[in-house]
Amino acid sequence: MNYFYSFIIVIYIVDILALFYYGIHLYILVFLYLKNKKNCKTNNEELEVLIKKMKKWPKVTIQLPIFNEYYVVERLIKSVCQIDYPKSKLQIQVLDDSTDETRFVARKLVKEYKQKGFDIQYIHRENREGHKAGALKEALKKAKGEFIGIFDADFIPPRDFFKKTVPHFYKNNKLGMVQTRWGHTNQDYSLLTKAQSIGIDGHFIIEHTARNGSGLWMNFNGTAGVWRKKCILDAGDWHYDTLTEDFDLSYRALLKGWKFQYLYDIISPAELPPTISAFKSQQFRWAKGSIQTCKKLLPKIFKSKNPLKVKLEAGTHLLGYTVHPLIVLNVLLTLPVLFFRTQNEFLSTTVIYSAAMILAVSTLAPVIFYAVSQKALYKNWLNRMRHMPALTMIGTGIALNNTKAWFEAILGKKSAFIRTPKLKIDTTEEKVINKMKYNNFKLDAMILLEFSLGVYILFTFIIAIMAEKYIISPFLLLYSAGFFYVCYLAVSDNLKSFFYEKKQKYIIHKIIRSKA
Repeated sequence: MNYFYSFIIVIYIVDILALFYYGIHLYILVFLYLKNKKNCKTNNEELEVLIKKMKKWPKVTIQLPIFNEYYVVERLIKSVCQIDYPKSKLQIQVLDDSTDETRFVARKLVKEYKQKGFDIQYIHRENREGHKAGALKEALKKAKGEFIGIFDADFIPPRDFFKKTVPHFYKNNKLGMVQTRWGHTNQDYSLLTKAQSIGIDGHFIIEHTARNGSGLWMNFNGTAGVWRKKCILDAGDWHYDTLTEDFDLSYRALLKGWKFQYLYDIISPAELPPTISAFKSQQFRWAKGSIQTCKKLLPKIFKSKNPLKVKLEAGTHLLGYTVHPLIVLNVLLTLPVLFFRTQNEFLSTTVIYSAAMILAVSTLAPVIFYAVSQKALYKNWLNRMRHMPALTMIGTGIALNNTKAWFEAILGKKSAFIRTPKLKIDTTEEKVINKMKYNNFKLDAMILLEFSLGVYILFTFIIAIMAEKYIISPFLLLYSAGFFYVCYLAVSDNLKSFFYEKKQKYIIHKIIRSKA
């Protein structure tokens, strides 16, 4: 029993220290952001000089990868065709792997804009090999542009997008990619989207600016960015052996010596997942893809001649989703540590109190991280921070979902690329339920596991109170609330879906009876 107890304590301490590392890392990112934010903002005087240096606008190809995007495809194509750039220098590729009515809408729009003089092509694939990455790779063979702009289906690029991004490539022949910031079309739709918007803002304001502004590696986010075509090809073109083809290509390009530029003041609004199932699906893909990319490239990164600080930050970035299995491990081990206090009361108490102090420092880090990003973007940032508890609960509640993704990546288990539904839910008056045929809600084992883990943590909380280990109890309560909240959102979505389906069947049955 003593050996087993010692083993549990050691694992628990290692877990807590790892969580502490990720907390300290957030403080460092905030510091780097504050120090280097000027390096990621458009300098209008410099931009004018670069435009004069260009002499003429280069050829640009816009790639629009879509799959069953019925609700947003029209807005996407129209917004792209409204971009302020010489029409003769613009090629638009609609990369449609759709299997539904999206195909007819996209074909019709492409035909209309082609008649208006746009160089626009409709490219449809039947096999969907490689999913998004496969579509981009196939279309790149037909791309005429020196530069490649990529927009996902739910994005709305600003009219001056290319006139503010393309000139930057003329600063440095080794500049391979320019990334811009994601905005939000539906951040006020629900508490879920409000919480997500804070999370996305933190990534694009703090993380990207901190890394890019201080000379560390950052990644392309899959959309709202521009690539030098030569860079894509030199890095080995698009691969589809991971679920995050953008992350993979980014680090392969950086390993080749290419440089990236991030511009946080150029914004392309996009839709946040309006349901918890869509959000969890998106997070699962990002988590699994990040670890797949880590397995693929981390050894090459550490063998490269890049500075140690670049290697360490790249490793921390690639392993970022490891925080979720660490959270799960932490909550699972807290109960045994509390029970084993009879083996060594002093050691158990010391470990628990140390863990609580470390968790306090680590928990405060995201609050500061997101508060700084909100203050940088919004005048009413304090009001927006009211939604921070929801973000914290959601971030904790999806830990089991992302832990599954983490282990699947480590074990090499393959899974399909599951697209995040885009439903064009822009206002609170619109309802996801009215567009259910383009969404997929279902109760699954993960919901039951999340609920069970919430109960387990709640039980641990009670034990902590009985053992008078009050210092650890707030964190247990927070974790438990997170899992219960995510379960509530999932069950709520499923019940809405169930009753909506019953209502629709009743209406159809009533119509049939009236006609009979």
